[in-house]
Amino acid sequence: MEKKIRVLIAKPGLDGHDRGAKVVARAFKDAGLEVIYTGLHQTPDQIVNAAVQEDVNLIGLSILSGAHLGLTEKVFKKLQAAGCEDKALVIGGVIPVEDIEKLKEIGAVEVFPQWTTPSQPVEFVTKFFNLYK
Repeated sequence: MEKKIRVLIAKPGLDGHDRGAKVVARAFKDAGLEVIYTGLHQTPDQIVNAAVQEDVNLIGLSILSGAHLGLTEKVFKKLQAAGCEDKALVIGGVIPVEDIEKLKEIGAVEVFPQWTTPSQPVEFVTKFFNLYK
């Protein structure tokens, strides 16, 4: 029996809008992935602690506040410090095109800007884990 992909969806920082995160979480769940949603206003420490506790394969950060570079860097550094480099990190939200490559340089395996459809992250994640198990 194949182990399901476990995904943690987190809303770091002060951003108070989570509709997009919930839509993507539902799309992941409908595709057969196990989803843990942390809720609003999570700190990088809380996100990494939840990822370790829940033994997730993927962390999805939903960021609409404009703080995507700093928050992603903090989460990625905390993942490294916890020895969790094996947990893939994706970023979604209001992301300027010029910041996509910067986020990948920080450590994101993929970035999903605001025009992304819910099926795109699902397709990426299922292909990513089929190729990189």
